[in-house]
Parts: sequence; structure tokens; C-alpha cells
Amino acid sequence: MIPTFFQTWLDSNPINPTIAVVVGALLVFLIARFVVARGLIYLTTRTQNKWDDILVKHLHPYRLAWVAPLVVFYLFAYLWPEAESLVETGSLFLIVWLVVLTFTSMLSAVNLIYESRATYTGVSIQGYLDLGKIVFLAVGAILSVSLITGQSPVLLLSGLGAIAAVLLLIFHDTILALVASIQIAANDLVREGDWIEVPGFNADGDVTNISLHSIKIQNFDKTFTVIPTYKLMDVSFKNWRGMSQAGGRRIKRSIFIDIQTIRFCDQVDMERLNKLGLLKDYIPTRSWSPDGASPEKPRSTNVGAFMAYIEAYLRSRPDMHKDMTLLIRHLDPGPNGLPIEIYVFSNTTVWEQYEAIQASIFDHLLAVIPEFELRVFQQPTGKDFTVLTTRTA
Repeated sequence: MIPTFFQTWLDSNPINPTIAVVVGALLVFLIARFVVARGLIYLTTRTQNKWDDILVKHLHPYRLAWVAPLVVFYLFAYLWPEAESLVETGSLFLIVWLVVLTFTSMLSAVNLIYESRATYTGVSIQGYLDLGKIVFLAVGAILSVSLITGQSPVLLLSGLGAIAAVLLLIFHDTILALVASIQIAANDLVREGDWIEVPGFNADGDVTNISLHSIKIQNFDKTFTVIPTYKLMDVSFKNWRGMSQAGGRRIKRSIFIDIQTIRFCDQVDMERLNKLGLLKDYIPTRSWSPDGASPEKPRSTNVGAFMAYIEAYLRSRPDMHKDMTLLIRHLDPGPNGLPIEIYVFSNTTVWEQYEAIQASIFDHLLAVIPEFELRVFQQPTGKDFTVLTTRTA
């Protein structure tokens, strides 16, 4: 109820209502911005919890403060009879979009809070939140059209069936991305923080962000590859998460032995190899004499002794994963000699440590091969041909 004296003042001059509403809206805005909004921000800085900081940051209190003067204009629009409908529509239009923007920002805050938890496992919900943003924007668009045209939102929604085909074309990628996001989340295919390889997109690195429409990967050369979410389901990719969870990374590499250097061991060889501490359990089980060989005690070869040495050496290393496969085997002989494949797992998945372990193993094995009178095969080089020419000259 407006006081009589105030109503008399309003009626005394046509410009007085405008002055009153503008002054009132300005006062309300100043209170909302410099008291409510600033007070809210101040309170969040005084708490130890970081979640409220994220919420208030995305709430944008200073922007939301504009709702207060718009409400004043909407409530007192009747003071301008000729422009009442225009003022009400304009005020509601701006209020709707300020509220929509606030809700979409709050969804971003929810995602940040979710990912900042100590129990976060990398399972992203950003795709679903992005879908929620689309819904809010669609509601804002429908309400805006309803305000401008004066039609009921229900009537506008009932007419969407007629343009469903057009909407399907417009939101084609969004629908595909939504289906792909559901498949990725339901089957736990990719999480933020996973190391994945996608050869079809030349991507090899860590997943830094999963949204409704795209998956962002930071490659190991520090470049970024952005893959449409639905495209990831159309190509093959490798996820290394299993390796990280298992706690061991595979080492699979071969040493090529020159076949011409493979032979049976004699007594001298057995005595020399017996001095290698790692073969103390192997030598007693092998024979060096052709006459003494038997199925229970077969005749030893230098390559067999070398393989036994490799296995004993790897089992003695503390950086090998003892609960995973440790296998030393022959592969098919070929033009490059006899491959002796080492198939083991390190007990770390850290890249730098893994490479150091792998280098240490093969440095040692390549250096110890001459003890078994074996030779590593390698293609002849220019120096080899020079030596051959010198000898034949």
C-alpha cells in the first residue's frame, strides 16, 4: 500500500514515477551488490572449506545482483501505463537469462567440486552436466520466445513435434556425443587422468578433460589433441590404466644371438660358468660330457646357460615384479640370428624409472654375453667390410 503523500507526489508530475523507480532500483542494486554480494564473497574467504569458494566464484554474485533492480522495474511497471507491457517483458527476459546463466555456472561448479574430491577416481560427469546446461539454455530460449510472443510455453512445446526432424539435424552431434558419453561411463572405458593411445588421431598421452562433445588429450610432447566424444567410439584405442592399476609395466625385448657361436659346453666352460654365482643352481643339473648326458641331466649349451643366467639375474633384481610373468624364451631363428626374448614386468609404472630399469638390464646382459662365448648378431657395417678387405689383401 503506497502512502497518500507519496501517491500525491507521484501524481503531481509525470516524471516523478520514473525518478522514484530509478532511485529505488539503484538503491536496491547498491545493497545487493555492495552488501549482499560482497558480504557473501567475504564470508567464503573466511572459511577453510574450498567448496564454498568454488560455488560463490561460479555464482557470480555481482552479476546476480542485477536481478534486484530488474525485479523493482517489473513490480512497478504499472507506473508507466503506456509502456507497462514492454517494461514487464524486458525485465522478465533479462531475469530469465541471468537465472539461466547462474544455473549453468553452478553446474560447472558442481563438476569442479566433484573432481576436487580426494576420492575422485577420474570418472567424469561433465558430459551429463553439459547436457544439463543444454536443457537450461533450451528452457531459457522457450521462456524468452513465450515472453516475446505472449504464447504459453506449453503451447510452444506442443509444436516442437513439427520441427523434430530439424532439431535432430541441428543436434545431431550432440545426440551422438550423449550416446557415446553414456557408453564410455557405463563401461568405464576412459577416465580423466588415463594414459590412452588413439592411433587414428595421432594421440598418445593423458586425458585431461572429458566433456559432452570432446575429449582433450595432452600428448607427451605437450601438444593437445581434441577428439569428438562420439568419434572415440568409432576407432580403436588403447587405455594403459590397467598397467597403472596392476603396478607393473611389461619389458618385452629380444637379444639376437649369432647362431654360429652356439655350441655345447665342455668341462672348461662348466668350470668357468660355475664361478658365476647366479648359475650355482643351474650347473649341477647339467652335463658337459656327451657320454654322461641323460634326460635327467641333459648336456648343456652356452646359449642354454646364458638363458639360465638371465632368469637368475632378473629374479635377483629387487625392481622386478615377482608376482607377474617372468619368461625367457627362444623365438624362431631368422636372418638376424636366434632371438632370445625377455618377457618380464618391472615393479614400477613411472616412465623414467621404467626406462632406467630396462636400460640397466640390457646393459648388463650385453656386457656379460662374452662370458658364454656367444656373440650378438648385428648387420655388417662399413668397418666390417674394411676389416674383411684388409685381411684378404
